[in-house]
Order: sequence, then structure tokens, then C-alpha cells
Amino acid sequence: MELTADKLIEAHYWMRLTRALDDRGTFLHKQSKIVGGYFSQIGHEALSVAAGMALGPEDVCAPMHRDLGTYLVRGLTPRRIVAQFLGRRTGVSRGRDANLHGMGDLSLGLIGFISHLPASTPVIVGVAHAFKLKSEPRVAMAFFGDGSASQGVAHEALNWASVFQVPVVFICENNQYAYSTPLSRQMRIEHIADRAAGYGIPGQIVDGNDFEAVYAVVHEAVERARAGGGPTLIEGKTMRMRGHAIHDNMAYVPKELLQTWAARDPIVRFEATLRARGLLDDVRLAAVLERIETELDEAQAFAEASPYPDGAEVREGVYA
Repeated sequence: MELTADKLIEAHYWMRLTRALDDRGTFLHKQSKIVGGYFSQIGHEALSVAAGMALGPEDVCAPMHRDLGTYLVRGLTPRRIVAQFLGRRTGVSRGRDANLHGMGDLSLGLIGFISHLPASTPVIVGVAHAFKLKSEPRVAMAFFGDGSASQGVAHEALNWASVFQVPVVFICENNQYAYSTPLSRQMRIEHIADRAAGYGIPGQIVDGNDFEAVYAVVHEAVERARAGGGPTLIEGKTMRMRGHAIHDNMAYVPKELLQTWAARDPIVRFEATLRARGLLDDVRLAAVLERIETELDEAQAFAEASPYPDGAEVREGVYA
């Protein structure tokens, strides 16, 4: 799908909505309205939105806790997501969780996030294998992080996908730290995508903070998989601009590194591109931000007016 002017404007809305919704979640947590942890995805907007937009409507993906943009692009509304944050019955998991864990909706092609990383990868490979066995022109997409890349289950998923040439795209979000462990303490290689050669599949590196670059690489991999070309491993290089979770002050991250990545902010860069092409100006930006603020105010009001789940429902949807 070509990135027309309309698509670029749409992408800008999704990226701004993603960041604003993330900020709203942080704010709600500080108000003690979110029970438990909260995981920010600031810095991942280009990766999550571009990957989501590169998929077709019948495709399936398994996003993680820093892929809020993908959930939005696939059709989860801010109302349902904020209700999820607040643990309400109208949330995605119907009050069984209070953050992005449990955010799945099969009707939208979203596999619920499995907290034990990267446990979603073999699940999504199974989905892709089913597509192949049924001769369906559909693609599955798995997200995982740099820390997950060193776990055995990720290797097993990549190896299976390669051997059976299933239509799956693996997106490794290399945000430099697995909790507090820097990449240099996780592996001796510089590029995670180099591992693709060991599986006999294409491996590509992309600037994860460049929306158009991410979209181009992911879209190509998706369509190659759809045409029978098998899996691809894509490494998107980015940075997690906040702690592992809201309790983490990131004291272990050098300030100079954060400053370097702040200068490469995906939204700032994308807006500069749109302005240069005459697709964005101060008036249009103000209108987008106002629209988003109104949407999030309405979503929060909806969530806060929603009931908590009834304890009697706790086993519904768990056992057949």
C-alpha cells in the first residue's frame, strides 16, 4: 500500500494519539487510579504505528506492552483501552487486568499479550502455520524485544518459521535495554538482524524512529510473506525513553544516551517531514491535538463511569 498524503496524515494522527494516550495512562497512574504497574512506550510510536498500518485487515499480530500504536491502528478504541487501564468491566480484558497485559481481541486480529517474553512468538508462528495449511493469503506478525532475542523460545519460533516457510514477520524492537541490562551485556553481535542468516531467512535493520522507513521495510516483508516468500526478521533500532515500568527511574541509562535519542524523537522527525511537504502546519497540528484531547477526555469519563467486574464472572472465558 502506497503512503499517500492521506495515509501520512492518518499516521500522524495515530502517532500523536499513541503518545497522548500513553501520557494519559502515566497521569492516571500518578493519581492512583491504575492498580499495579504501568508500562510506557514513549519512543516506540513510529515502530508500532508503521507496523500496524503495514498489515492487511485479515492479518493477525501479537503486539507487546510498548506497541500501543498497533492496538489503536488495529481498532482498539481509547475508551476500551482507558477502561482496561482502570480495571473496569468495559476494558479489553473485562477488568481482569489493568494495563496492556491481556489486551487481545481476536475479532481485530490481536493476540493477547503474554507477559513472559517472548512467549507470543511461537503462538503467532502457529497462527501463521495455520494460514499456510489452509492456503489463506494472510500474514501473522510477532513483536519481541532485544532481551527476548536471547531466549530459547524466540530461537524455536524463528527456526520453526524458517523450516516450514510460514507467512510471519518478526519485529525485534531493539530499544537498547532489557530492563536494566544494556545490549552489550546481552550479546556479542552488534545487530540482532544478523542472526537471520543462521535461520536462512532475510534479516533487515531499520531506523525504528523513522516512520516511512519502518513502513517500507515491514510492508515489503508482509507482502513477501503473503506471496509465499516465508518469514523475515526485522530489527527496529529505537530507544525506550522512560523506565521499564513506571517505578523505574532509569538511573542506569547514561544521560548522554537519552539526549541523543531525544534528538531523534519519532514524532518530531515525522512532523518535520510533513511540514516540509506542506501536509502540516501550526493550525493543523493544533486541531489534531485538540481532537485527541477531546477523545481522551471522553474515554476517561467513559472508563470512570464504567463498573468494576463482578467477582462471579472471574471464571468466564477461562474454561471451556
